[in-house]
Amino acid sequence: MLMRFVLSLLTLFSLTCQAQAIKESYAFAVLGEPKYAAHFTHFDYVNPAAPKGGSVTLSSLGTFDNFNRYALRGVPAQRTDALYDSLFVTSDDEPGSYYPLVAEMARYAADFSWAEVTLNPKARFHDGTPVKASDVAFTFQKFMTEGVPQFRVVFKGTTIKAIAPLTVRIELAKPSKEDMLSLFSLPVMPESFWKDHKLSDPLSTPPLAGGPYRITRWRMGQYVVYSRVKDYWAADLPVNRGRWNFDTLRYDYYLDDNVAFEAFKAGAFDFRQEVSAKNWATRYIGKNFDRHYIVKEAQQNTSAQDTRWLAFNIQRPFFADRRVRQAITLAFDFDWMNKALFYGAYSRTSSYFQNTEYAARHYPDAAELILLAPLKAEVPPEVFTTIFEPPASRADGYDRENLLKASKLLDEAGWVLKNQQRVNAQTGKPLRFELLLASGGNNQWVLPFQHNLERLGVKMDIRQIDTAQITNRLRKRDYDMMPTLWQAQPWPSSSLQISWASEYINSSYNAPGVSSPVLDTLIAKIIAAQGDKEKLLPLGRVLDRVLTSNYYMLPMWFMGEDRLAYWDKFSQPAVRPVYSIGFDNWWYDVNKAAKLPAERR
Repeated sequence: MLMRFVLSLLTLFSLTCQAQAIKESYAFAVLGEPKYAAHFTHFDYVNPAAPKGGSVTLSSLGTFDNFNRYALRGVPAQRTDALYDSLFVTSDDEPGSYYPLVAEMARYAADFSWAEVTLNPKARFHDGTPVKASDVAFTFQKFMTEGVPQFRVVFKGTTIKAIAPLTVRIELAKPSKEDMLSLFSLPVMPESFWKDHKLSDPLSTPPLAGGPYRITRWRMGQYVVYSRVKDYWAADLPVNRGRWNFDTLRYDYYLDDNVAFEAFKAGAFDFRQEVSAKNWATRYIGKNFDRHYIVKEAQQNTSAQDTRWLAFNIQRPFFADRRVRQAITLAFDFDWMNKALFYGAYSRTSSYFQNTEYAARHYPDAAELILLAPLKAEVPPEVFTTIFEPPASRADGYDRENLLKASKLLDEAGWVLKNQQRVNAQTGKPLRFELLLASGGNNQWVLPFQHNLERLGVKMDIRQIDTAQITNRLRKRDYDMMPTLWQAQPWPSSSLQISWASEYINSSYNAPGVSSPVLDTLIAKIIAAQGDKEKLLPLGRVLDRVLTSNYYMLPMWFMGEDRLAYWDKFSQPAVRPVYSIGFDNWWYDVNKAAKLPAERR
């Protein structure tokens, strides 16, 4: 009898623990808690009473040849990544918080090994058909079988099944909060359309979608027009209130940025984000500025920053040696370029976590040294003793000191100077490589860089090609060196594996082609530490030290402000979101537009 009583208590205790291990929530945060409480009405950075209406013309550089953002070939049209609604969406004033869109709530295991997501019964695609749990499951399977290889690697062993018409169950191969949240943000695609199309193939006509805008007109490679869905089912949800205010959005394509700039000044399109410091300092002048038809505005941006780098393809034999990469980095005279070409507008990139506390801006602390100790034989010694700083110069155009350092490094690497040409000491083959650039961009920095390399005896050929060719060669890793934009990293997320882990070596995100046991070890620890800031802080800094000290990419620059110019027909919310410009929260102001010439209203 006593034994039966004990067993009953143990069973009750076990069931209680299981019940405690199951949670329920409307919103989620990668770190900490979501900012917005249940039943919030709108984000702080929108105007919930913003009027709807107006037409906006924007620009895009290059061309496009399909409407499938997820195709494995071709160049998708602008904004095709926003055609579909997702289960949850992130806010723009928090680093990694998710709020319901197609979903209403989720019931989940405390360790995020599984989740059951309840869908909003009002959710609809553009043809009026309801969004069902089976569409969510179908979308996941489509990405697993026809999407990019990285997706299959990350979610190997994961299952998503419709267990009721409006309930989907997600079971991960191993518990992971961040992987679960990644699936929460997966676009929900209609099975009725995509069952007859391959996700990996381009689309010559727009697909059935479900977001706030639909494609209504286009001319392939020249322009695409999006029209606001007037009966959009989610227009009044808290995550959408005050957003998506323009009736139409048109993207016109230009092959050359200088042509696009002149078109903007003449009134061919309405809004431009300027990335050229010289343009900003010297070319935003003329009658339309004098008459205040065009607004020129610089907005400070202190959040985690996108940074620009030059990626070495380290699978090329001449870039496999770290000393060669370091020498070429020494030949890049940023300080002179910033002074002579960029009007002092840029700051030098120095971290893969720029403008965050995860950037390694001090000497390693005790927690970092504990992580580094087992890796001592496999990382550069300066990881332990120095703070990474990109090479600095006097900005006078005669950077002799850095070039002497570069020459010494090249000699040590076996590239000797012979007849003013750097050649391999064993084979006699010259050190010559190609810098691949997108045509039509602002590349005034290239010739000074090329000149400095020539002073070292290194020959850099410059090749400019169109956007489609750039995309194709990037996917095939058919380049020696090319510019790359490193997306802002507010915290060390598990997405870092796609850029640096060996199992993703074929990812186009891994621009240098790195495969390193050290990085694999650190990234595995980062993935295991998701949600634990105390562990992530030293891990992020150690990863930053290892990446920068290996010179996998040459640090270029970033801009600490957003430079915007627009025809004065818009109004903005009083608060700007921290992590975006927030253009989708602006609205057409009829009173301001009335002051413009009739053809520009």
